[in-house]
Amino acid sequence: MIMLLNWFIFFIFFYFLLYRSVYMKTPPSVTQTGHQAVLKYTSLVLLVVQNASLILIMRYTRTQPGDMFIATSAVAVVEVLKLAMCLILLLFEQKGIVGLTKLLHTTIVLGPLDTIKVAVPSFIYTFQNNLLYIAISNLDAATYQVSYQLKILTTALFSVFMLQRSLSKLQWFALLVLFTGVSLVQVQRQGSKPLASGVAQNPFIGLMAVVAACITSGFAGVYFEKILKGSDVSVWMRNVQLCIFSIPISLITMLLNDGATIREHGMFFGYNFYVWLVIVIQALGGLIVAVVVKYTDNILKGFATTIAIIVSCVVSVYFFSFEVTAMFMLGATLVIISVFLYSKPSSAPPVVKDKLTPELEVSSGAVARSV
Repeated sequence: MIMLLNWFIFFIFFYFLLYRSVYMKTPPSVTQTGHQAVLKYTSLVLLVVQNASLILIMRYTRTQPGDMFIATSAVAVVEVLKLAMCLILLLFEQKGIVGLTKLLHTTIVLGPLDTIKVAVPSFIYTFQNNLLYIAISNLDAATYQVSYQLKILTTALFSVFMLQRSLSKLQWFALLVLFTGVSLVQVQRQGSKPLASGVAQNPFIGLMAVVAACITSGFAGVYFEKILKGSDVSVWMRNVQLCIFSIPISLITMLLNDGATIREHGMFFGYNFYVWLVIVIQALGGLIVAVVVKYTDNILKGFATTIAIIVSCVVSVYFFSFEVTAMFMLGATLVIISVFLYSKPSSAPPVVKDKLTPELEVSSGAVARSV
């Protein structure tokens, strides 16, 4: 435990020095107002809480004794809740039901081709969310949190091939460090252990699910960014378009995979307070990421990743009997360093964005899609 605390203090101090060295050089012209600073650090706290709490509570719901809820139904409910949230936000944005109706008619009915473009990422995001339930059922929260950072690698590679984006030598080195760190973390995960619920867990299956989820996350994110270039459709409207496809896809997946169980016990079999909490956090995840993209920068997102990983480790030790080995500490440290190196600004200080724009996401643990 003392080793974990020392680890935590080291990286807090490390990021403090980095942040101070960058922002002490920020010219007055890009200095943030007090309101922007409050939003910036509030969104950072929300991101840390969302990243850490989602994975920990998901792990608890998949290891608790008693009736196990149907993961595919949870994915479907999340999509319905996301649609409701985005429609409410658009309702306020358009100042009434009349404005919302006109917007939906103009964007979806009169622009069907634009809506059809998001069918591919809708399918992939739904597949990815189901994969992550498989992963968290077979990997402890700390290992999952570290391993899921591979999405940085896959997103970077897809952005190079699909968007012709160039990476610096430092970023390529960071990706190599990331891969090495995740590999070290996985070395010690061998053998299968039954969960408290009686369901057997298999670290190899968990790892394969994480890798597949990272690949799909990278492709969907870059594809989504590509189709959004030059578009003036708001992030909330894009989520509505995604839900048009993701809801029926998730319902079909649920019926094909767990139809017999649902017919016997119902769609909400095994649901309790913690399952509903996971669903709400997942649905809010996309909204939190949207705020983070607008008001924070890559250094703070890297800091949030660091805190989320360490919190997951500490909580896993106390509540999930997780054993922190030297190999895990080394691998996790390399992953954290790689996140810092990949997100490190080249020279110019960060500037607060004026509007929401899709960009590479380097924060961890967000099961909800980020746009």
